[in-house]
Amino acid sequence: MSNASATQQAIEEAPLIQVEKAVPMIRWSVEQVLELYNMPFNDLMFKAQTVHREHFDANSLQLSSLLSIKTGACPEDCKYCPQSARYSTGLDAERLMRVNSIVDAAKKAKSNGAGRFCMGAAWRSPKDKDLVVVEEAVRQVKELGLETCATLGMLSEEQALSLKAAGLDYYNHNLDTSEEYYKEVITTRSYEDRLDTLEHVRSAGMNVCSGGIVGMGETRRDRAGLLANLANLPVPPQSVPINNLVQVKGTPFEKVEPVGDFEFIRTIAVARITMPTSYVRLSAGREEMNDQMQALCFMAGANSVFYGEELLTTSNASVDHDKALMTELGLTPAASCEREPQ
Repeated sequence: MSNASATQQAIEEAPLIQVEKAVPMIRWSVEQVLELYNMPFNDLMFKAQTVHREHFDANSLQLSSLLSIKTGACPEDCKYCPQSARYSTGLDAERLMRVNSIVDAAKKAKSNGAGRFCMGAAWRSPKDKDLVVVEEAVRQVKELGLETCATLGMLSEEQALSLKAAGLDYYNHNLDTSEEYYKEVITTRSYEDRLDTLEHVRSAGMNVCSGGIVGMGETRRDRAGLLANLANLPVPPQSVPINNLVQVKGTPFEKVEPVGDFEFIRTIAVARITMPTSYVRLSAGREEMNDQMQALCFMAGANSVFYGEELLTTSNASVDHDKALMTELGLTPAASCEREPQ
């Protein structure tokens, strides 16, 4: 049987699970994902847009704002990250912000139109005393009417339950890349460590936000492996951020060969097809994309962006420019997109 036939058969025979409506829950092989990548570009875009319209308003865009609430001095060795204490990037380490400062930033994000507020801290895993501060920030940000998300490193079962009790809606923990290429990116935690944290988040009843980074020297097969791993989780992530590597001076990946624009757009399209009910987010690297590339990403099924001038420690497209682009494309901010984890 050809790969094309195998893919079609998998789609036809897949059992149904309930998300917002019955959708095929497919176990994707890397070869089947590669087959999508290798489709003629126009056919891939048409397929992705068709899938997107089956599950979402094609002209609605979810807006998330991201704040670094504790910056730098991270003990991990992620080769893309300027916050690692192992690299000299000129970044000044900062202590955990006070709750009132976090809430003030959330108010500003909401006034600019953001619907979700994400809090990121450069930790391997949070200490319980720091988690108390984060949980209070979560409670107060939710009172503003915003969805809440946090990315704090690895979580224990108890910590995940504690964050859920505080009202956290989403927890972000990216797989970054394929399991095979992972050792070329980070050595201080394993792929299994990341999967364990995602399991703790799911078990606690929070929505999972998990994606990866392209442009770190990986192959197309690695990109396919990342998307297959995400799609094959017990429940695909409710939110899937796709980052285009921002090359930061002083990190080991500062001069890696970037992926081409069309390859990035293909990655968005394949993410949409393999995870039809997930929000697919344009994340880091968007500042370097022209308007036409972003429009093609939205056509390919991206329906979420990080919104605001800074993403943790790297710059992002300006709010004014994003508003102008949304007007040009006829995109409107999405209402609350929180979904009950399955």
